[in-house]
Amino acid sequence: MTTEVHELPEVGEIVVATITKITAHGAYTTLDEYNDIQGFLHASEIAHGWVRNINKFVKSGEKKVLLVKRIKEGREEIDLSLKQVSRDQQKKKLVDVKRFEKGKSIIKSVQEKAKLSNSDVEKLEDKIFSKYDSVYDGVVDIATNGIKVFGDLKLPKKTLDVIEEVSMKIKLPSVEIRGILELVDNSSNGVETIKNSLQGFEKTNQDNVKILYIGAPKYRISVTASDFKSAEKTLKPILEDIQKNIEKNKASFKFTREESRKTGEG
Repeated sequence: MTTEVHELPEVGEIVVATITKITAHGAYTTLDEYNDIQGFLHASEIAHGWVRNINKFVKSGEKKVLLVKRIKEGREEIDLSLKQVSRDQQKKKLVDVKRFEKGKSIIKSVQEKAKLSNSDVEKLEDKIFSKYDSVYDGVVDIATNGIKVFGDLKLPKKTLDVIEEVSMKIKLPSVEIRGILELVDNSSNGVETIKNSLQGFEKTNQDNVKILYIGAPKYRISVTASDFKSAEKTLKPILEDIQKNIEKNKASFKFTREESRKTGEG
């Protein structure tokens, strides 16, 4: 997603629109990414089946992710559809918009700190878009792997220094996977033995692994990483080691997965 502004969207494009007026036949909208040009969401395109009450599905002032179904002759009005947009398309579009807005904020900050002209900013964006889908993606790459990833863009050192400074301040995307450990050691000092053992695992992986004592015999273990695959890769050997260590002392081990979640921006 870029900052390039098109006069009109294309048929089949997924857009974000604001509901401005509801009528008996549908809802009028403005397209957020296209200078608030007007669109119309007909009642027949709001949901599958007969829509008796439009207000049940859309409300004035609400933002909706819609599909551009048709651009009428003369291009005075754009027909939109809500029912033809899947949940996955909605999620992806909202993430893209969020990243686009963050990218705009980042570029504005770089422009102010580096004292760049509007022309300089356009050239900077063009270079970033030659390598990344968005400004935000480029900044995340810097925050993760260092300013060296912009080395091939041939940018002035002053601009690179400012971009690096701004990049280091953003919160990286992250996910968390977690679950409940049920560990039972019936020996006289079993609870302390288990606690000491778990603390050892947590200290070894202190940056991204947390183990919380809930109340015997339950403990919550959570792993934070940049993506779910990396988190799983970290969690698996830890669970195997804990189970091996616990069962070595003739204690019982049980792990129950909890719902994973995104914890950072992205």
